Amino acid sequence: MEPEMEDKTLELMNTSGMDSQNLVDDLSPKKNTVLKLSNGPVVGSRKRPSEGNYEKEKEHCITLFDQWSEADQVEFVERLISRMCHYQHGHINSYLKPMLQRDFITALPAQGLDHIAENILSFLDARSLCSAELVCKEWQRVISEGMLWKKLIERMVRTDPLWKGLSERHQWEKYLFKNRTAEVPPNSYYHSLYPKIIQDIETIEANWRCGRHNLQRIQCRSENSKGVYCLQYDDDKIISGLRDNSIKIWDKQSLECLKILTGHTGSVLCLQYDERVIVTGSSDSTVRVWEVTTGEVLNTLIHHNEAVLHLRFANGLMVTCSKDRSIAVWDMASPTDISLRRVLVGHRAAVNVVDFDDKYIVSASGDRTIKVWSTSTCEFVRTLNGHKRGIACLQYRDRLVVSGSSDNTIRLWDIECGACLRVLEGHEELVRCIRFDNKRIVSGAYDGSVSRTHTHTHKALFTETHFVPDIVSSHVSLCSKIKVWDLQAALDPRAPASTLCLRTLVVSVTELFAASHQAESESTAKQN
Repeated sequence: MEPEMEDKTLELMNTSGMDSQNLVDDLSPKKNTVLKLSNGPVVGSRKRPSEGNYEKEKEHCITLFDQWSEADQVEFVERLISRMCHYQHGHINSYLKPMLQRDFITALPAQGLDHIAENILSFLDARSLCSAELVCKEWQRVISEGMLWKKLIERMVRTDPLWKGLSERHQWEKYLFKNRTAEVPPNSYYHSLYPKIIQDIETIEANWRCGRHNLQRIQCRSENSKGVYCLQYDDDKIISGLRDNSIKIWDKQSLECLKILTGHTGSVLCLQYDERVIVTGSSDSTVRVWEVTTGEVLNTLIHHNEAVLHLRFANGLMVTCSKDRSIAVWDMASPTDISLRRVLVGHRAAVNVVDFDDKYIVSASGDRTIKVWSTSTCEFVRTLNGHKRGIACLQYRDRLVVSGSSDNTIRLWDIECGACLRVLEGHEELVRCIRFDNKRIVSGAYDGSVSRTHTHTHKALFTETHFVPDIVSSHVSLCSKIKVWDLQAALDPRAPASTLCLRTLVVSVTELFAASHQAESESTAKQN
């Protein structure tokens, strides 16, 4: 102890003459406390001086204590506590516990810091937010005025494709991501909306587990040809590329053909559209750009020497691939201003499929390899080897690449290191089309009796995945068997292979799997 502290302690201990011994005795558990160690609680008893002396000594101690610095006060109390028994420690703990608790959510608004209280509570999940509303009226006020249920739904829409799909389908996205205006409903609207969304999600999950779906068929045959090679769909329309060189636009509700676009001189093998344009690739080696609403041809790109097998475009960039073994990277300033940036070569067979994001372009070929290229520089990065035969389809998102091959397998790859994470086996023939979201992989193969055309899949794909309109056209071909796989289990090396395939759907004719949400009409009516 510092000299100054020693002086103060000595002064405290000697203030009452003969009574000082009583004070020292009062602080000493050795002399004043009888401890009984047994299976029961520790019991302490102490001798106390007369009430008068105790009050005088206590007041004098407090007076001296108040004169010390905070550091000295803490040190002195620590010494006092160290001389007490466990029973006394329990009393002190009970006394201090409520003093150390702070209702910061109530205290912050009182200091004009409502935004901090709102920000803290905005990190809660739905269950915790419900509990927080029940704490007190002030907490409920902070949650309501901070529109925290709205913020929770917005967070889910930003991070979960299923929530995003539902927001678009049920049109409550128009009430999100807006500042507080007269058009924005009160917090109570979002509070009641949240459980309805959860109910929709549970219904969709049940449909996936049980395989419930509604089956509708579109007759795509023309007079001289039949076959659908590619399609993309949204809530209003289906756009398909046909073997008879045409593109047909269908009403998704009535399944009536609304428009036929002609101009290609070969089969339409691939397509993608957004709100402005449809871009198609054909066996006539050209890429054509069409206006969505009028069907007018806006541009024709002539570069590849053989059939254009696949294409993707987004954010002013387009990538096409061809039977001529090359990949073309295009800059899309506008539908009429598209220029070739770079041609990527390296595959030793037809390039069947491409995908890309801001970091990588990924291509798969009949040469059994997947190649990775830099999106910004178009330089080659690495090759993914593993498939035993040509690769027909793939999807790339974040770090994950999922590919399907003529070797009847599906492979999952880490694009950053090139490692194969899992091989999925179960198809008996060529895996022709594949899509995945954050929960499932859906694959289509030529298994069983070959059918002429096939489009996939559950209605859940309309709402839950990035299949369309974000990831766009799906290959439509001779698939007759669809498998649904558990993606999270597939990424777990400990998961047995027998648990990975969730469901198999067998198809044998030209089919379109559409609405598979039995509660759809009821849910929509409730939310509208």
